[in-house]
Amino acid sequence: MLGLSRIEVVVLGAITFFTAAAGVAHYRGLTPLLAFGLATLALAGLAWIVSFSTEQVGERLGPAATGVLQSTLGNLPEFFVVIFALSAGKTVVAQTAIVGSVLANALLVLGLAIMAGAYVSKDKIMRFSPRLPNDTATLLLLAVFIIALVGIAISSEHGKIEHHLVAVSTVASISLLVVYGAWLVPYVRRGLGTEATHAQARVGMRTAIVLLLVAGSSSAFVSDWFVAALTPSMDKLNLSEAFAGLVIVAIAGNAVENVAGIVLAAKGQPDLAVSIVKNSVAQIACFLFPVLVLVSLLFATPLTFAMPPLLIGALVLTAVAVWQITGDGEAAMFEGLALVALYVLVATITLYAG
Repeated sequence: MLGLSRIEVVVLGAITFFTAAAGVAHYRGLTPLLAFGLATLALAGLAWIVSFSTEQVGERLGPAATGVLQSTLGNLPEFFVVIFALSAGKTVVAQTAIVGSVLANALLVLGLAIMAGAYVSKDKIMRFSPRLPNDTATLLLLAVFIIALVGIAISSEHGKIEHHLVAVSTVASISLLVVYGAWLVPYVRRGLGTEATHAQARVGMRTAIVLLLVAGSSSAFVSDWFVAALTPSMDKLNLSEAFAGLVIVAIAGNAVENVAGIVLAAKGQPDLAVSIVKNSVAQIACFLFPVLVLVSLLFATPLTFAMPPLLIGALVLTAVAVWQITGDGEAAMFEGLALVALYVLVATITLYAG
């Protein structure tokens, strides 16, 4: 069917079912926990469809452009979640969802990919080209340092930056977008010079575009249902909005799409695996976050780079750890495990601190 495997057809059917069920649960006013669970499954499934269809479109463009396209459109579900959260006045959810996506991809997904890649290698060391990991580490460090600087300025006794957070965040967002664009354009141009892998595309261009449009538009509706059921569900489970955004929203809306990185690492394609995951991390920090800050100027409660000390510390540790582990072009299994352990620790602290 349309070049899809039987498993993929079954997965598409399941995603369609959960999406429809989430709509019924929302509009019929069913139990918040049920509505939230169905919306979470639907959101994760739609993220997979967006990732799959983007990959099929990108196979005609070459690996570099494919990676950028996959990261950009793969962030659609999370983009809509944050937008609806901001429109509902849930700034904590919006902010922690972005930070959670960075942490989930940079620690959990990258860590698992490194463990998988090291496991299948002969000497138990996963090796990859350091060029892209170093570039994306620089972008991540830039974004994190901006957030840390804002946090330091706020904590200053004589600082008045809290009265100008929107202005500072706007300037920082524009700066990040300029730097990201300066890196992105040459990167894509270099990639366009390589051969596109047309033979790997398993569905036609028209089918891939239809899947992409349907999944993207459906993500907007499901994100609205997800946010609507979020608060009552968290109250029932005695969980904080910070934990929901940092863990649940991040994994459902973003990390699922990057499972491909783990699979590729297990298949002995470490360069592609690391590129997919780290490209996504850099784009969230230097593109998605700044864009959402600028878009949030249209809402009553704008999004800024001001964050609690816990999130700032987690981001700084993550940026340094990722740079240290991937900067030399090789990683051992214990290094991947260290990234996963750091993510578990941050999630656990957020669970009890909220």
